[in-house]
Amino acid sequence: MQPSPEQSPQHAYPDHWEADVVLRDGGTARIRPITTDDAERLVSFYEQVSDESKYYRFFAPYPRLSDRDVHRFTHHDYVDRVGLAVTVGGEFIATVRYDRIDARGRPASAPADEAEVAFLVQDAHQGRGVASALLEHIAAVARERGIRRFAAEVLPANNKMIKVFRDAGYTQQRSFEDGSVHLTLDLEPTAESLAVQRGREQRAEARSVQRLLAPGSVAVIGVGRTPGGVGRTVLRNLLGAGFTGRTYAVNRAFPADQGTIDGVPAHRSVGEIDEPVDLAVVAVPADRVPEAVADCGEHGVQGLVVLSAGYAEWGAEGRERQRELVRQARSYGMRIIGPNAFGVINNAEAVRLNASLAPEPPAPGRIGLFTQSGAIGIALLSGLYRRGAGLSTFISAGNRADISGNDFLQYWYEDPDTDVALLYLESIGNPRKFTRLALRTAAVKPVVVVKGARHSGSTPPGHAVPVSRIPDATVSALMRQAGVIRVDTVTEMVDAGLLLADQPLPAGPRVAILGNSESLGLLTYDACLAEGLRPRPPRDLTTAATPQDFRDALTEALADEGCDSVVVTAIPWVGEDGRAESGDGEVLASALHAAAAAGPAKPVAVVHVEIGGLAEALAAATSTVALPRPSARPLAAPTSTHASTHAGTTASAQATTTGPGPAPAAPGPEPGSTGPARPAPPRSAATGVDGEDSPGSGPRNGRIPAYPAAERAVRALAEAVRYAQWRRQAAVPGKVPEFLDDTIDEPGAADLIHALLGSDPDPRGRPLAPDEARELLGRYGIIVRPTLPAPDPETAVAAAARLGYPVALKTTAPHLRHRADLGGVRLDLANENALRRAYGELTDLLGKPAELQPVVQAMAPRGVDTVVRAAIDPAAGAVLSFGLAGAPSELLGDTAHRLVPATDRDAAELIRSIRAAPVLFGWRGAAPVDTAALEELLLRVSRLVDDHPEVVSIALEPVVVATQGLTVLGASVRLSPPPARTDLGPRRLPNY
Repeated sequence: MQPSPEQSPQHAYPDHWEADVVLRDGGTARIRPITTDDAERLVSFYEQVSDESKYYRFFAPYPRLSDRDVHRFTHHDYVDRVGLAVTVGGEFIATVRYDRIDARGRPASAPADEAEVAFLVQDAHQGRGVASALLEHIAAVARERGIRRFAAEVLPANNKMIKVFRDAGYTQQRSFEDGSVHLTLDLEPTAESLAVQRGREQRAEARSVQRLLAPGSVAVIGVGRTPGGVGRTVLRNLLGAGFTGRTYAVNRAFPADQGTIDGVPAHRSVGEIDEPVDLAVVAVPADRVPEAVADCGEHGVQGLVVLSAGYAEWGAEGRERQRELVRQARSYGMRIIGPNAFGVINNAEAVRLNASLAPEPPAPGRIGLFTQSGAIGIALLSGLYRRGAGLSTFISAGNRADISGNDFLQYWYEDPDTDVALLYLESIGNPRKFTRLALRTAAVKPVVVVKGARHSGSTPPGHAVPVSRIPDATVSALMRQAGVIRVDTVTEMVDAGLLLADQPLPAGPRVAILGNSESLGLLTYDACLAEGLRPRPPRDLTTAATPQDFRDALTEALADEGCDSVVVTAIPWVGEDGRAESGDGEVLASALHAAAAAGPAKPVAVVHVEIGGLAEALAAATSTVALPRPSARPLAAPTSTHASTHAGTTASAQATTTGPGPAPAAPGPEPGSTGPARPAPPRSAATGVDGEDSPGSGPRNGRIPAYPAAERAVRALAEAVRYAQWRRQAAVPGKVPEFLDDTIDEPGAADLIHALLGSDPDPRGRPLAPDEARELLGRYGIIVRPTLPAPDPETAVAAAARLGYPVALKTTAPHLRHRADLGGVRLDLANENALRRAYGELTDLLGKPAELQPVVQAMAPRGVDTVVRAAIDPAAGAVLSFGLAGAPSELLGDTAHRLVPATDRDAAELIRSIRAAPVLFGWRGAAPVDTAALEELLLRVSRLVDDHPEVVSIALEPVVVATQGLTVLGASVRLSPPPARTDLGPRRLPNY
């Protein structure tokens, strides 16, 4: 008897082919290899396929599968014959199979590199993108097994299948033979196939989020029979928000005759509900969740919000319970927010969903908020509520076992109701994907991120994430490259979000400052300089300024072509009796609104001190309300009129109403801002980036953000300036210069790497010897100045004679390498006597030659010592780094980073973004160095690492950059079997 594939050690069951995928409609399915145990599933699946689909598959009527067919379709060697199935609820809904063939179309084995492929999708599941997902996975399997082409025979009438092949983006050939269409697909991924795959991924994942945020019906599981409790609270919030869909209460303890609770139908299980349920909110103890999930899955629920705790945050047992929860939900095609979640809110008028525990629901607005922490979510909602800000959507994902921030970036990317995305993250499950999605989303709307748990050195409880070795500073740099506005605190995130949501992007860094306090103006001026802005001298309107004076001054500042943004400072008017009056804030707000609405579209922010009602009035939308003409009296109305109910429906403004705001937080390290008129999703960039808004367009909704401290307002404005600059640059992407191709031997480098690693490489990798590293780098036009060993003075003299004087004598012992400060380097040795004297000094001072491992190297032209590195991080991918050589740069962390592949723009920004960059450009009268040569070197290193993933690290140190050209004096390279690139493979959800 022939052993089954599972019994054969050569063809063991490939469990790494198993994958959960999101389909076009947002539901999930599982793709896995077909095994010998699937005979009954296969027969049942085939019986549910229409006669027409069977005809398209077999080119003839084929009502049932024979025993021979079943055996053939369930027995594979997983090399030359492979079958994959798509399952939902454990049952097949689609299959695909390939058989390796030779040039004549007959069954074959390797080295034949072509296979015949055939699909079959159940009619009820056609149109869900099942075949497209299967094609991605079977193509990846085939490439792994050495197959380079697929051949397929398709009947001309089978338009759906022809479209699947045609739209995949692979290079293909098509011909018509013997009454069928013959298709040949080259399985090598192309830019088009990758774009198609990622476009499908975006639409599917966005749709899966939409199903959770815009359900037609919601069942709350775990509604208590008495007031209070989590389930009852969620039900109350759903009803209080005016949810537009149907609502049901579920509790297995309800009496059989209980018809309603809180006015909604009451049921003891989801299965008892006669109508479809789109979303279930689960609020039962963890040990009862599996029963609830099964109940939902059997009833066709589309998604779950699991509020229940007791999962991965409780240790190993909880982690396994969480894995099982995800597996169970996905087996039914459901996605999960949670567990240990706080809930979700969607303020769209057509939905009005508040399936959360939020005590103060936010008003409708243009900000989307995602948080991994329920406590932080509560704080953010409360703060936004007090500041009159509004949200489009809110998600507190808890342990984010399934749905994550990446999914919501997919959704917000084209959500017309969201202009700004705010994310509080404690971990990033897929950093490569996050960076890719953030880059795309930031091109059309701002993405503001606070990263918690930056320095804890451990993963937050409940979060399953890949291990990353890169420091937090590198993470910040990579986010900045992707256009993400990274800030340090949630206060800064809200400050920036309010400005970005309600104001146009600044055209540049020039800031006008005006107000009735000279001191507050000077504080604002200093804050602008500290943030790298270009403030104009503050304009003091004096304490006698009236609202009309503020309006006139703001109108004048906005009309000034030398001004890109305006900060208005305001303090209470001091009466003749010496008492400070809070003033009529609404009158001043009306004046500022009027000036902003009538002037060119430039951002305006207000810094105020204890002016009652001002922040709330500024936050009120005025785009559809006629503005009253401001009075001509000073800010000193003896009566204090606080803003009214507008605070609950606005989207901008203040830290506190009458008291001082929170202490200013540390500046955030990232760029930031949003477009003026609402950025049309991906179709066009928001206005204001290029300063081309028509006069009078003003802020998008008439709201002006207010801040209790100058530093906070300026920091938010600075993020907007940096983000706007990034947007302008991102509109014209960088490129890799073509001249590199003429001096790069990619095939030669690949052959050399293969030879160096050998046929059975050590998975830990291996460092290259200096000569090996020099040869590999040389294939990419990177010339390393040779060094010759000098184990004794005589050998050192001979080496110097060979290289030519002047020379350098260096120690290469690990503890002395690149440590000129320890005395291990002697430079400019002009002759033999100088060399012998230096050799003696080194050995007398630092130790024996065998310990020092000295080498001799020809002197390089004088210049600036720099360091170029590249390394592959298992989580973030390949990272290119640059800095100046020496201990000060290392101690200060003055190193810049970019993701690979780097473009010409990335290389230029890399060398200019370190704090010590002036040294390269003629600091203190020195001659500028050859930065063009340095940029070229960075591009060559990037290209080498990108072309050959086996190159897991490169360090060029030092690289001496002179006024003309540069010299690489030292190089180390490490090779390793290429790490898995999950970001380039077929679509899949994280496995648990």
